[in-house]
Amino acid sequence: MARKPADQSVSREDIILAAADVLQRNGYETTTMKDIAAAVKLTAASLYHHFRNKDALLLAVLEAGLGRVLNEVERVARGNLPSEEKLRQMIRLHIVGLTNHTAVGAAMVFEIQSLMGTKNPPVEASEADREAYEDFIRRRNAFFERRDQFEMLFRDVIREGIENGSFRMVDAGIFVKLMLGAQNWVGVWYKPEGRLDGEAIAEMMADSLLRAIRA
Repeated sequence: MARKPADQSVSREDIILAAADVLQRNGYETTTMKDIAAAVKLTAASLYHHFRNKDALLLAVLEAGLGRVLNEVERVARGNLPSEEKLRQMIRLHIVGLTNHTAVGAAMVFEIQSLMGTKNPPVEASEADREAYEDFIRRRNAFFERRDQFEMLFRDVIREGIENGSFRMVDAGIFVKLMLGAQNWVGVWYKPEGRLDGEAIAEMMADSLLRAIRA
């Protein structure tokens, strides 16, 4: 099949999802922009029109993974439901989101560390390259702040439940890391053709986690 010409539009979401699939198969270090361009039938030059480099594309994948669920989880966490029901719904939103986009979920597990390996531009870099790097660093820092915010929403609900007697006394920070670690790995091992769908897995995991913390 012929590749799309450089001037033919391809949606940003299509590129991000294709990049996540390629990263899942090949890993960040061996993936090239040419690999990702081929996945959406673009020339490499056309892909660079959308994303300046592989680091920027990886960050876009991770931003998409977090953005899909953060707002929904925050709405539940800030609502008026009982603490246990809040936590159940938050777990469900997270897990179902991961099973709907497993490649993006896998990137959230395996590729975040790659963001920290971005090198400063060389001394001979152009002003445009320096500005692009500074913008990348700002976006990267904002991503990590939003990831911390996501974790804090779960901590807040657990602390709320401890205060109102719904949950037993636990170290909220450690429990949330245990809980989110288990949830995040669903995006790695889940298979759409498996015997359980995302909703069923979310229900089972929510039941287990709530039993562990219920007063």
